[in-house]
Amino acid sequence: MRILIPGGSGQVGTILARHLHAAGHEVTLLSRTLESRPWRTLQWDGLTRGPWAAEIDRSDAVIHLSGRSVNCRYNEENRKQIFESRTNPTLLLGEVIAASPTPPRIWMNASTSTYYRNAGGDPDHAQDEFTGELGDLPGERGTHEPANLPETWSFSINVAHQWEQAFAAIPTPHTRKIRLRSSMVMSPDPGGVFSVFSKLARMGLGGTQGSGKQFVSWMHDVDYCRATDLLLEHPEITEETDGVVNMTAPEPMPNREFMRTLRHAWGHSIGLPAAKWMLEIGAFAMGTETELILKSRRVVPGVLLKHGFRFCFPAWPDATIDLVRRMTHTPSAYSSAVCDG
Repeated sequence: MRILIPGGSGQVGTILARHLHAAGHEVTLLSRTLESRPWRTLQWDGLTRGPWAAEIDRSDAVIHLSGRSVNCRYNEENRKQIFESRTNPTLLLGEVIAASPTPPRIWMNASTSTYYRNAGGDPDHAQDEFTGELGDLPGERGTHEPANLPETWSFSINVAHQWEQAFAAIPTPHTRKIRLRSSMVMSPDPGGVFSVFSKLARMGLGGTQGSGKQFVSWMHDVDYCRATDLLLEHPEITEETDGVVNMTAPEPMPNREFMRTLRHAWGHSIGLPAAKWMLEIGAFAMGTETELILKSRRVVPGVLLKHGFRFCFPAWPDATIDLVRRMTHTPSAYSSAVCDG
C-alpha cells in the first residue's frame, strides 16, 4: 500500500512509519522539518496546500497524526496552539481529500482517549466505543464528571471533541474515516512517555502519584502497529461505532499498581510517592499540567476485541518487561519485541 502520514515526525509517527516501511509499504511522511529517514519525507505547514497535496491522489491510506504536545502549561497561547495544530491540518486534509480525483480508500485521524469522562473507582465501568461517555465540556456542570475537577480537565475533553468535529466537518464520500482514540503509546524510543516514566522509576521517584486510584490507559507499541495493520486491511470493522476505535490495551490499571509494576521491571522495590500538592508544584516548575498524571481514563478496546484482535501485550507486567528489555539491549528496535499474537 501507499501510505501517507501527515504530522508523522513525532514518536507515534516514527514507530508507525518504521513498522509500515519494514512491512514493505510505500511510506511518505509530511513534516514541517525534513529529516533523513529510510522513507520519504515531504514538507508541509499543515495550513496551506503545496506540492505535498499531489500525494493524496496517489495514496491508498492517510494516517494523520498532527498535534502540538499537551506537555505544557495551559495558558491562552498554548491552548490556541493545541487546538489549531489539530483542527486546522485536519480541515485542510478534508478539503484536499474531498477534491481529489482519486482519493485514498482510508483516512485515519488521531484522536485521544481523553475524549471519555474521568473514571472513578469500582464499581465504575470501563469506557468502550459502544457505551463510552463524553466528559463534561466547558460550561457544563457535573453531567458525567465530579464537580470539583479542575477547568483544565474539561479543556482537554473539549480539544478531543473539536478535533473529531473537524474530522467530520467535510464529507469524503469515497474515503472511509476512522477516529483513533489512542491512549499513551509505550515504546522504548528515547523521549517517549515510557522513557519519562522509566526515568522516575530508576531515580527512586516512581511511587504512587496523587491518590494512586486514577486509571492509566496505555498501549504497547507493537500492538499499536498491529492494530493499525488490522484497520488498514479491514476498515469496515468500525462501521458499528461510526468509525471510532479505541487504540488501547484491554487492561488499564490504577496508578498505584501501574507504577509499582514499572518499578519492579527496573529492579526497584521502592519509589517515593508524590502527593497532589507536590505534583502541582513540580508541574508548575516543569512547565506542564498535573492533569497528565492525575486524570483517570479507564478505556478499553471494544472494537478490536469484538473482531478477534489478539494483543501481544494485553497486561502491563508483560509489557513493561519487554519494553525494559528493548530499552536496555536494543533501543528503538521494533523487530526485537517478543510477540506470540
